[in-house]
Amino acid sequence: MTKDKNIYINRELSWLKFNERVLQEASDKDVPLIERLRFLGIFSNNLDEFFKVRYATVKRIYEAGKGGKSELGGIRAGDLLEEITQIVIEQQSYSLKILDEIDVELQNEKIYVINETQINADQHEFIKNYFYQELSPALVVLMLNDEVALPELMDISAYLTVKMTNLEGKDQVALIEISSTMDRFVVIPSDDDKNYIIMVDDILRYCLDDIFNIFKYDRISAHMIKITRDGELDFDSDLSKSFIDKLSESVKDRQSGAPVRFVYDMSIDKDTLNFLLELMSIDEKESIIPGGRYHNRRDYMSFPSLGRTDLLYDKIKPLPVKGLSLEDSIFKTIAEKDYMVYTPYHTFSYIVKFLREAALDPKVKTIKITIYRLAQISHVASSLINAAKNGKKVTVSIELRARFDEEANINYAEQMQDEGIKMFFGVTGLKVHCKMCVIEREENEKLMRYGFISTGNFNESTAKIYTDFTLMTADAKILKDVSKVFNFFEVNYVVNRYKHIITSPHYTKSKIFSLIDKEIESAKNGYPAYIKLKMNSISSYKMIDKLYEASRAGVKIQMIVRGICCLVPGVKGMSENIEIISIIDKFLEHTRLYIFSNNDDPKIYISSADWMTRNIDNRVEVSCPIYDEDIKRELQDLYAICWNDNVKARIINETQDNTYRRNDKPKVRAQFDTYKYYLN
Repeated sequence: MTKDKNIYINRELSWLKFNERVLQEASDKDVPLIERLRFLGIFSNNLDEFFKVRYATVKRIYEAGKGGKSELGGIRAGDLLEEITQIVIEQQSYSLKILDEIDVELQNEKIYVINETQINADQHEFIKNYFYQELSPALVVLMLNDEVALPELMDISAYLTVKMTNLEGKDQVALIEISSTMDRFVVIPSDDDKNYIIMVDDILRYCLDDIFNIFKYDRISAHMIKITRDGELDFDSDLSKSFIDKLSESVKDRQSGAPVRFVYDMSIDKDTLNFLLELMSIDEKESIIPGGRYHNRRDYMSFPSLGRTDLLYDKIKPLPVKGLSLEDSIFKTIAEKDYMVYTPYHTFSYIVKFLREAALDPKVKTIKITIYRLAQISHVASSLINAAKNGKKVTVSIELRARFDEEANINYAEQMQDEGIKMFFGVTGLKVHCKMCVIEREENEKLMRYGFISTGNFNESTAKIYTDFTLMTADAKILKDVSKVFNFFEVNYVVNRYKHIITSPHYTKSKIFSLIDKEIESAKNGYPAYIKLKMNSISSYKMIDKLYEASRAGVKIQMIVRGICCLVPGVKGMSENIEIISIIDKFLEHTRLYIFSNNDDPKIYISSADWMTRNIDNRVEVSCPIYDEDIKRELQDLYAICWNDNVKARIINETQDNTYRRNDKPKVRAQFDTYKYYLN
């Protein structure tokens, strides 16, 4: 196949289109008002991580003097950096327009986000008191002059640039750090039925004279700036340091990474802006983006609810899994039959209960588990520590390099290590991204295996907002393969053979290719041939080319891809048999599900792996077959519900215009209808 620019969509540009879908949720008037603000926060947080990781990667390619066309889907690195900046400027402008619209609607609900010019006499005392009691003691103010070098600015904080001008026209510039530890939104007490909120930025603006009263000035102004740094970790080569020590230092050093984005209040004086850019050595290689009055809008994710449940999504009560009880032994139950837990529709408590039971059961001898992202307060980790205290042999493979969650993982890794738990910190050259657990229990003088395999992280916090499948099983065939993966962690120069699960980095591509080849053969012979895929992202050109081959052979392919999609569907002679949608809604779609027709005897897998090069070649991943017929039917039903969504589904096509799928059929909103499916 000739690889021209029409064959693949650039990964970075596709990601920006995904984030545009998040922005669409913020603009959707059918989304509850405060949830719309939170989607704005998610949009901003996503963008921060994009610049730290993806933009920084493209910038490194550019600075290395490489064109990058082969890695970047046919576009040069320098051109891509410029295009990203232009798209982000447009998206930021649109997000400010949405914010203005939401502000008006908040006022209609008697919620007023006021600034420093709108503080009345009754609010003055509270604001001043809040400043002196809460803000002033912890305030960091940097005076900028030629005598003192500018400290590294942190990209988790935003900064108010304060300019003081005296009567002689001389300027003094300072930076006030708005730390991530500060509550960004302050609720002002009110005697009436109105709610008043002020941003901490505006409290600082209101109190500028209190901060700088030792200086003499005629005019004072404050404008916000924000810097984003390269988020890649660099490790030193000191052999005397443990991996945890090296990583801890590297996480701290991340704050001094090279700048990749500079956002500023577009109303700032030009001479002040130029002064800052020069002081920070920021030039045109960085993405310099004019913005509004406020940055770090990721903080909108925690906008106060003010008790207004009518402006939030209804909370769902996680449902029980039919046949699986928290009051009975999970070991006894899954010995009879496999069960599927689908969070957040089902409660994550089943996973914690399973580990708690294992920690106490005298017959349990060993527990082995992989961990990718732990919650800040992790019942999973405490259950494993409890098991170790009870004499169980506990083995944990924990991925310390789970980007931006390193700190929580490091803290728990140290605690578990102190309790005598055997720890693996990944495999050299590979991240361990699979999600699985296997437990050995002595029964009738034999060791029986129980366990679970998941698409998601064993994390209580994300389990409330990420959709993920977890198979709970005592299937000896599957768990024997899972045990082999743990053996690989200990002896990773031996490549194991697996009869049931599919693993990266050794077998995912070849095994998936053979499953696709079976569909191609069926299509050519006139038999039923289809592939149904659900994943977060697809960017591997090898996997995309294979799907193009299947499409040309007549295999019908449906794909639900939440995020990056480098595949171009619906192109005659290349991908006309491929349809793709993306669903962005209340929960984050995180499940990976593969369904192959197999001549009308479907082969179904849940997986930790997206179809990206990193997941195929550079990570330890596991795709688990589903053998239980009830669960197979359940997963096919759930896929159909998602595929038929005509409320929150966007059509992914060659134009990448994020058009909503709309039709005259009865409304199907996948996440809401999935809950009804389980309710019934």
